[in-house]
Amino acid sequence: MEILIKPLVTEKMTAIQEKQGKFGFIVNINANKIEIKKAIEKTYGVTVTAVNTIRYDGKRKTRYTKTGIIEGRSASYKKAIISLAAGDTIDFYANI
Repeated sequence: MEILIKPLVTEKMTAIQEKQGKFGFIVNINANKIEIKKAIEKTYGVTVTAVNTIRYDGKRKTRYTKTGIIEGRSASYKKAIISLAAGDTIDFYANI
């Protein structure tokens, strides 16, 4: 089971990153905080002080087409907000 799916690079997360030094990740929906902390520390070589998680349900989507109404749902996901020790940082753009 892969714990980290992708980092969150949005305007809101970039502002939080600059002001508070917190980073966001989309993680596996079954991962717990301890597994997330170990995966971040192993992948990026930093010290994690706190992990906050948020679960989002998928939104209902409806489309009206010629053949009728198509209903569906977007995928559910789990977001983790990571606080790092003083002096540590993660550079998402280092591998570009």
